[in-house]
Amino acid sequence: MFCCSQPLVLASASPRRRRFLEQLGLAFVVDPAEVVEEVLPGESPETFVSRLALDKAREVAARRPHAFVLAADTAVVLGEAILGKPGGAEEAIEMLLRLAGRSHAVWSGYAVVNLEQGVEVARAVRTEVCFVPFDRQTAAAYVATGEPMDKAGSYGIQGRGGCLVERINGSYSNVVGLPMAELIADLRSLGVIVGAAVEKDHG
Repeated sequence: MFCCSQPLVLASASPRRRRFLEQLGLAFVVDPAEVVEEVLPGESPETFVSRLALDKAREVAARRPHAFVLAADTAVVLGEAILGKPGGAEEAIEMLLRLAGRSHAVWSGYAVVNLEQGVEVARAVRTEVCFVPFDRQTAAAYVATGEPMDKAGSYGIQGRGGCLVERINGSYSNVVGLPMAELIADLRSLGVIVGAAVEKDHG
């Protein structure tokens, strides 16, 4: 579908983000960033995910200055509270019960950095997600699968957690962890990716 015209590095160990890029047909290197993921006092969810994505991209770009480095961060937000990854099974259950039968926001921020070319782009995208009502038994059964343990908000919409979702308003890929429509537009405008020619077999 697309191909890279510049070296591309994904500064994330997320298999979901890696899969998105692979589905586009892109060749890239995975080099996860190591930054402290803490919300600063008074920081909005939009600013939080944008800042973290930029921090991650800069951290990896420092050792790969010639490449375009892509980093991202996702936060689940209920009211004013940013829900991170659960620290254990009981915390995951309690987090899910807070979300049950209610709407929440998912913010994903991404950043693209190239030190050699002086490029820094950072954006954040919001999607609204509404959960169906469910009880503790359902939450515990889902947590027992292990799927929620490495995910913000304790669920994965692309997996078993999809059965908890009644509806979404906005980008589905944003909830998974990378707003693809916006990202593709930025990567194309920066000249990082181009459309790949497809050879048709006419027999």
